[in-house]
Amino acid sequence: MILDEISQQLQMGQAKEVKKLVAKAIEEGIPAKSILEDALLAGMGIIGAKFKDNEVFVPEVLLAARAMNMGAAELKPLLAEAGVQARGKVCLGTVRGDLHDIGKNLVKMMMEGKGLEVIDLGTDVPPEDFVRTAEENGCRIIACSALLTTTMEEMKNVVAAAKEAGIRDKVKIMIGGAPVSQEFCNQIGADSYTPDATSAAETAADFM
Repeated sequence: MILDEISQQLQMGQAKEVKKLVAKAIEEGIPAKSILEDALLAGMGIIGAKFKDNEVFVPEVLLAARAMNMGAAELKPLLAEAGVQARGKVCLGTVRGDLHDIGKNLVKMMMEGKGLEVIDLGTDVPPEDFVRTAEENGCRIIACSALLTTTMEEMKNVVAAAKEAGIRDKVKIMIGGAPVSQEFCNQIGADSYTPDATSAAETAADFM
């Protein structure tokens, strides 16, 4: 079945093959939504699970994500025509004062692999930027990353900024990063702490 083949090639990080096979599947009249869900997202889900179990590592995830993005680019116009919406929007960034982005980028890929639309604010993001982006784009999740004990306090400011803007009941605030813990999450009143990119994507999909 061509959908299984797309999933296999995606897991092997064969971007050009994936692109070619997606075009072929479109020609064969397979619905875009089915190619997206049963081939691209399915393959990315397997990579996510393997990553969580340490069976594959960051380079493999990057290659698979690139393959997924190339396949998804072929589908974009068809999905728009069919009126297929992303499952929801997430606004993601590394908090103010912190320039680490590897973890954040992995979370972005895993979330996109779950069919979510991710607005990536980059690193060193002030609390008000998270809140403004969420308000302007109708994001249902604000996801904050921090890798330093000195910057994780900024997450508390993001929660406070969301309250102040009156959107706290409309958005879920997710936090993650090496120094962050469930205890810290409870302490600052965030909605969820996840220890790795795969769990973050699963939690975000559940929130939607």
